[in-house]
Amino acid sequence: MVGRLDGLLVVSIEQAVAAPYCTSRLADAGARVLKIERQEGDFARRYDNILDGESSWFVWLNRGKESVVLDFKKKDDAALLSRIIRKADIFIQNLSPGATDRAGFGSSKLRASNPRLITCDISGYGTSGPYRDVRAYDFLVQCESGVASVTGSIDSPARVGVSVCDLTAGLNAYGAILEALIGRGTSGQGEGIQISLFDGMADWMNVARFHQLKHGSSPARMGLSHSLIAPYGVYIVGDGKEIVIAIQNDREWQRFASNVLLDSSLGTDIRFDNNASRVENRKSMDEIIVKVFSRYKLEALCELLTNENIAFGRLNNAKQLASHPHLRKTQVQLPNGDMVDLISPPSQFNSEKSVLGSVPSLGQHTDSIKQEFFSDKGDVLERI
Repeated sequence: MVGRLDGLLVVSIEQAVAAPYCTSRLADAGARVLKIERQEGDFARRYDNILDGESSWFVWLNRGKESVVLDFKKKDDAALLSRIIRKADIFIQNLSPGATDRAGFGSSKLRASNPRLITCDISGYGTSGPYRDVRAYDFLVQCESGVASVTGSIDSPARVGVSVCDLTAGLNAYGAILEALIGRGTSGQGEGIQISLFDGMADWMNVARFHQLKHGSSPARMGLSHSLIAPYGVYIVGDGKEIVIAIQNDREWQRFASNVLLDSSLGTDIRFDNNASRVENRKSMDEIIVKVFSRYKLEALCELLTNENIAFGRLNNAKQLASHPHLRKTQVQLPNGDMVDLISPPSQFNSEKSVLGSVPSLGQHTDSIKQEFFSDKGDVLERI
């Protein structure tokens, strides 16, 4: 099977989540990804050891890559990396600010030597501005960007339960790299890309910022409700279980009022006939909804909402997700040869079935890469 990015060579000096998430998508699409690691390896290898001694994070983010252990301070290793990058299409790194520049592998220098090269630097705050040298991790950026301030209960802010800053940065990098590849197809020239965790989250905060500028405060935290849309939240049903509903427009509200709440007058009641009024009168509206929902068991209510084309969801946890009937899974091979089910990547293509590469052990491909990129005489090149 030929991948959509087959024939592209990606070199990534990466660790943790953001860059590995980006390169996992490139690898899934058929690109050859050389993952450059330190002697001790990507520290995500040690986040846990629950998959036959392997880290769940590492398995998820690094299938389909080749692991190459290099020490930039050694002349031969630096020369090998230089030679690989000269032949690469894409270079990605998310080390500490300035680390690759100090090692002689700054992106602008690499592009000067290889004009078709696309470089992508992923950092906490980017390559310019007063925070450019500040170390950053997902949780810290959630707080610094204000995301945590609009997340959580009414009483307290909260961290989003997945690494949303890292993952957003990885997806932003992936999208930008694909754009650059399209551009290179026209111009023949590479591109330098800078992606920051902070910029990705700040972009997501545009609505909160507009409200802050207009009203002097951002939308209030509402836990499992929406501060600006109603009804849009979690409700307890008759058997004590919880259901989430989301009404997006007035037509849906009228249908919900008539066919679920069984009171068509609520559809035109001035307290509820538009979203702004429903938000303002949320307490009264919620009391009506809870009273009706208390008559149903969860599955009976789900059936009714389905029949009436009302958007809803169950408040599932990870255990329920694991057995979810709609969940797609794909097998990947661990370094020891065992197979493990991984939740499938979200993109589906009509032309091919998703097949994921195996997870590399630390340095598994170092020797073969040296043989491939150095001649039999073992010649050594100077750094780029």
